Amino acid sequence: MTDLAIAANGLRKSYGDKVVLDGVDLAVPEGTIFSLLGPNGAGKTTAVKILSTLISPDSASGRLRVGGHDLATDPQAVRAGIGVTGQFSAVDGLITGEENMLLMADLHHLSKREGRQVTAELLERFDLTEAAKKPASTYSGGMKRRLDIAMTLVGNPRIIFLDEPTTGLDPRSRHNMWRIIRELVTGGVTVFLTTQYLEEADELADRIAVLNDGKIAAQGTAEELKRIVPGGHVRLRFTDPAAYQSAASALREAARDDESLALQIPSDGSQRELRSILDRLDSAGIEADELTVHTPDLDDVFFALTGGADIPSQPSQPSQPSRPNQPNQPKEAVR
Repeated sequence: MTDLAIAANGLRKSYGDKVVLDGVDLAVPEGTIFSLLGPNGAGKTTAVKILSTLISPDSASGRLRVGGHDLATDPQAVRAGIGVTGQFSAVDGLITGEENMLLMADLHHLSKREGRQVTAELLERFDLTEAAKKPASTYSGGMKRRLDIAMTLVGNPRIIFLDEPTTGLDPRSRHNMWRIIRELVTGGVTVFLTTQYLEEADELADRIAVLNDGKIAAQGTAEELKRIVPGGHVRLRFTDPAAYQSAASALREAARDDESLALQIPSDGSQRELRSILDRLDSAGIEADELTVHTPDLDDVFFALTGGADIPSQPSQPSQPSRPNQPNQPKEAVR
């Protein structure tokens, strides 16, 4: 069984009468990406701060282990094996990118030779060599974020906490950051990711937990979470009213939209169900003009579990209608 990089049982944190975390259980296997989702104020950053030893949990919390070390009895060992990139950049804009890196090397007590070697390697790895001698204040948002993570890696951590690392980045910079995160995990690093972008969690995370009102509302793989929410369907649209009426007769379970000549059939989006619908249309000699498959996405899951709390999702292009003789359809685009 894969060892756990992070194990939290009954994590609790209150500020006066305000309960932020109310008995949270988390299990993050080594070498994976774990994403914690939740509306603003749900406690995501508080969880990161506790697990990275920046603040203490309530005394009523259960056992917390990070990197195999007990958070309460051996916090220094925890710190030695982790890296943290917070919501706000730790980059000093008054000095160059290279100087930021060398400063981190000094803080990790590396020799000058080791510090310069690690700095050069990481600047090259994060495509920052050309900008290394320039003040960090001149860097774009994406460059600052790359430098931020490069600084985090100076100590060669095996567990990295990324607290909303792509907030405010343009789409190209965001995708570059995703590539970097995947490469980290390929190298054996465990990533604990909080994000406000549902597509980001869907793209990156091996497992996802949804935090709401201080508790874990649900957790699992993206596909497991999507199965929690009903509402998957196949939508067929016709231009010929006669074909529409014939299809409605053949597919009696379908919901009708007489104005747009469209039928909506409940479906889990599987190839088996889609083939069954198409076979029934073929048997009746009917061909739809457009076919669209919708399966619940993380937006649906999030709104269902958090009562419709407001959280931004990535913009994406709408899916294109497909001919019904092409059964392997992509899922409808995430909103």
